[in-house]
Amino acid sequence: MANIITQTQFDDLKLAAKGKVRDIYEIDDTLLMITSDRLSAFDVVLPNPIPEKGSVLTQISVFWFNKFKDIVKNHLISADVDQYPDQLKKYSDILRNRSMLVKKAKPLPVECIVRGYISGSGWESYKKEGHVCGIKLPPGLKESEKLPEPLFTPSSKAEVGDHDINISFSDTINLIGKEKAEKLRDLSLTIYNKGAEIANEKGIIIADTKFEFGILNNEIILIDEVLTPDSSRFWEKATFSPGKSQKSYDKQDVRDWLTNSGWDKKAPGPKLPDEIIKNTSETYKKIFKLLTGNALK
Repeated sequence: MANIITQTQFDDLKLAAKGKVRDIYEIDDTLLMITSDRLSAFDVVLPNPIPEKGSVLTQISVFWFNKFKDIVKNHLISADVDQYPDQLKKYSDILRNRSMLVKKAKPLPVECIVRGYISGSGWESYKKEGHVCGIKLPPGLKESEKLPEPLFTPSSKAEVGDHDINISFSDTINLIGKEKAEKLRDLSLTIYNKGAEIANEKGIIIADTKFEFGILNNEIILIDEVLTPDSSRFWEKATFSPGKSQKSYDKQDVRDWLTNSGWDKKAPGPKLPDEIIKNTSETYKKIFKLLTGNALK
């Protein structure tokens, strides 16, 4: 049976932060990032966990960190619990395959979103106003169509339970300065293009994604998660058909069920049916296998 983790509490470790999905502890001058099986939708953490979701998110991030390390440095020290400090060894059963020991960087206050295809909120904005986050697009685009070139559409980071707010590139410059803003834009587009190329070879389209960066030793590095089904929209290339929404390898079944349930999208969220939980867990594991070629540990 899958080892389901919804909460962590280690009395001898200092909790640094608790997000919708991750718990982060301070370990001397490093951080221990644990990815739980909690699921959020519409910015609300739902009562039901998704078995093995935390393992998928961790292991797929490690896969991409290794793929992109020649493009940009990242915060990963190790995801192997056998290499963790001795004080963590007693928690190995909880941490194995769902945690990372990472460098302590200072996060930049920007969600770096890249859109290669027009979908979701981008499509809604385009239909109404002809642009996405202030970037004018050619008329006549279809839903889910590939954009002429990927767009960098940043947003501000929100507290747990709040919505991120789309910001312009000039707003980004005002937040972090011109040099850092341009670096984030260029890195985000480069990483997205490389990831999209790798995924395309495996029959997967990366429609859009978000990255996070931090500062360590006066250098910008890649942090948090990378090209996971929680941070990205993955489509199957073989069934891709512009002009409608596409089936995604993520928590789409959950979002669809919640939308049809009549829930008002305010906390607390409703309990999910067993079938939705099972299907979502299988979807997460499937995209991991398709992208990495490996079975989930």
